[in-house]
Amino acid sequence: MDFLKGMAIGIGAIAPGVSGGTLAVIFGLYEKITDAIANLFHEFWKKVKGFFFLGLGGVIGVLGFSNIISYLFKNYELEVKYLFIGLMAGTFPSLRKQADKKGFRYSYLIPFTITLAIAVLFAILNNAAIEGAEGSHTSFLLFVVYGAIIGFGTIIPGISASFLLMYLGSYEIMIDGISRLNLTVLIPAGIGFLIIVFGFAKLINLLFEKAYGYTYYAVFGLTIGSILSIFPGFGLSWRYWLGYGLLLGGFALSCYLSSLGKEGHQTSLTGLK
Repeated sequence: MDFLKGMAIGIGAIAPGVSGGTLAVIFGLYEKITDAIANLFHEFWKKVKGFFFLGLGGVIGVLGFSNIISYLFKNYELEVKYLFIGLMAGTFPSLRKQADKKGFRYSYLIPFTITLAIAVLFAILNNAAIEGAEGSHTSFLLFVVYGAIIGFGTIIPGISASFLLMYLGSYEIMIDGISRLNLTVLIPAGIGFLIIVFGFAKLINLLFEKAYGYTYYAVFGLTIGSILSIFPGFGLSWRYWLGYGLLLGGFALSCYLSSLGKEGHQTSLTGLK
């Protein structure tokens, strides 16, 4: 069972509109994972044994699903983008409730508005220059940054790292590199992933503990604004209508999965016990 849960979390880590952290919450594993990361060397080998099958499933989920998503993007990009927008939008009600978990203050709208405005601005600027962007997204350091983004999405519930990579115009080159087991992509991305997950787990937990509402609303604003960067526009052809249907289906599925997490795991969505 841990193997299958790990596989689902791995898929969530690379599928735009899905959050590996959220799936960990749904499966009741999030607090255990974040605690293990934050206290890695306490009973280290016990943790290795306890999380072996979960980790193995996660690796297989990432490597196996990357081939599928790479194929879909090359052949059905418009439809896939609509589906992922629906999946992401479906998490918004749950994200709002998570953000208000410790109460709501109107001052939380300040970081929300700032990050939303920044995301919208970058979406406008990015869309204007996206045609020539691919060639500039291939340096070692940038792959480290992209791996760090994946790590960020893995430890923050409700945040789709792949969605943010799409926002930066780097998702397709990353997913292609993973599906081909390209070491020039995997090594730097792995370094960035480990730096964030192991190096900043305590820092992120502390930030959520001391300023939970402000932090979550800032992330919420960024998440909503990031949708604009991949929105494929409107049309009347059959592919657009299929896309509209996939958007609605993705929204309904995402709402359902979010409700499962909410019903089963009201305790600490950020592992801050």
